[in-house]
Amino acid sequence: MSGNAPKKTDARVARTRDRLGDAMIALFLEKPFESITVQDVLDRAGVGRSTFYAHYKDKDDVLISEVDEFFADVSRQIAHSGEASDRVVPVREFLHHLGSARPLLAAFTASGRIHDVWELAQAHFARGIEERLASLPRGASIPPGERAARAQALAGSFLALVRWWLDNDGPETPEAVDALFHRMAWDGQRFT
Repeated sequence: MSGNAPKKTDARVARTRDRLGDAMIALFLEKPFESITVQDVLDRAGVGRSTFYAHYKDKDDVLISEVDEFFADVSRQIAHSGEASDRVVPVREFLHHLGSARPLLAAFTASGRIHDVWELAQAHFARGIEERLASLPRGASIPPGERAARAQALAGSFLALVRWWLDNDGPETPEAVDALFHRMAWDGQRFT
């Protein structure tokens, strides 16, 4: 087995973490983060205190872990799908999801944690883009160090476009924004 293979999570551990994460997100949508207690999360999830602390250090850890897990999954969606296109980011899929996640984004903004969300997104999307570029014939010729820099720049551009789309109430369809982003992404690449 390779040293880089993802660790399999025990099904019970995954279920417990899911219950705690779901409870935190539900509470986060209901009331200000500062007023949520670990006991609130325990009560909502039906989990004991010692079980909670076996998985998380505090309520912040639960919230950030949920966001981190979401971005880890969505950022590599195309890279792991076997999609035959030249798309490097699941723009349309992400925008469709965000369209229904506006209350959660509003809660992150109200809590002062929206910057943390975008920071995690940037890191995950940059890694996903870099992985995708390496797998595409058009991107494989980019030297690895330059590929990492381009991936960071593309991830930043992608998130700026996402914030524009959100701030303007989705003036374009997710499909149109996907096409626009990928035209800009590939038009900006120069191959030798």
